[in-house]
Amino acid sequence: MLLQRPHAIHQIVRDDYGWPLSRLSALEGLGRSMTTTVLPLAAFASLGSKEAVTYAYFAGSFLALFATLNVGTLESWMARRWVVTLGLSSIVVANLIVLADVGPLITIAMGLVATEAAIFAVCMSLFIMDYIDKRELRRNESRRMMHNGAAWMIGPMVSILLYTEVSERLPFAAAIVCSLSALAYFWVLRMGTNPVLSTPKSKAPNPLENIPRYFRQRYLRIAYLITLVRGTFWASFFIYAPLYTIEAGMPAWTAGGVVSAVAALLLLSPTVLWFTDRTSTRFVIIAGFGLIAVSLIVLGMIGDAQQIGVAFWITGAWGASWLDVLGNIPFMRTVKPRERVAMTTVFSSWRETSSFAAPGVAALVLLAGPFWVYYFVLAAACLATAFAASTLPRRI
Repeated sequence: MLLQRPHAIHQIVRDDYGWPLSRLSALEGLGRSMTTTVLPLAAFASLGSKEAVTYAYFAGSFLALFATLNVGTLESWMARRWVVTLGLSSIVVANLIVLADVGPLITIAMGLVATEAAIFAVCMSLFIMDYIDKRELRRNESRRMMHNGAAWMIGPMVSILLYTEVSERLPFAAAIVCSLSALAYFWVLRMGTNPVLSTPKSKAPNPLENIPRYFRQRYLRIAYLITLVRGTFWASFFIYAPLYTIEAGMPAWTAGGVVSAVAALLLLSPTVLWFTDRTSTRFVIIAGFGLIAVSLIVLGMIGDAQQIGVAFWITGAWGASWLDVLGNIPFMRTVKPRERVAMTTVFSSWRETSSFAAPGVAALVLLAGPFWVYYFVLAAACLATAFAASTLPRRI
């Protein structure tokens, strides 16, 4: 007769699923962080103005949104391992486009970077739903954010130093190496004895079939709003914070330094988890949006780029880092078990929608007035989201 496996051993085996997923996220994040930090600077040098960079990102976001909405279609054509491979290959192609130095094609490179992030995020969410116990979600997300934080702390600083001190082409070549390493590690996991990533239980459906059902559910609407506005802030940060440091007259290396400093905040995710255990997920989400809103309001009051404004980009990012740890929890806790796979691809489209929203709203602001008005618009969205989050059940 087979004896029941002791709980401690079961816990170790279950944790075995979380660790490789976290390491894979870190490797992917290292390659993408190196690209996204210097891509705005390369685009600024190629296109000549913040307005042109804004419009290029806006155009590129269409490609990423289309890709996200069709991950389910891709999975109907090929196994998930090939979908992940296609995603990681997209960022390799994006870096090759930048290395080719064909100015007009940089918009396609921007779209491919966002496409890779979209495909990887959807597939990673499905793997997590398949293999991570619901009771372990907060701990697993905290651990994954620590791994990502380490990657995003190293990548931006390394890439900006390579860009400014060695060669403007070298960080993109290094990003290709990192992305190919992530792809190789994924296939090591896929071919290994550990069942994680090798036999996915779920299939990503086409989100177009599930959008109406998703948005008929109140708590899922709020969960989407939380991640959408959080993502819009991060999209704004990665596009405009590096340009802000340059416009404020700071050395070029500070663009990467700001991104790395913010990434280091993710290493504090265990303290966010500790604070959440003593308050509630809902309270910390509201506080995070409040801190972002206050920081953006101050940036708007400063107006044109000033060196002191960089500090408020960082405080806003600190609030957003709390949401990185907890922002997905409302969705994971409120989605019905029988619908979680169907709803995941709809939910995961927040990344592309936010990548579309940030340059899109900024482009509209630039048509009507100075850029600093955008800070007030985004702050208003954060305050509205904090109010919506306050209506979530306290058990979230």
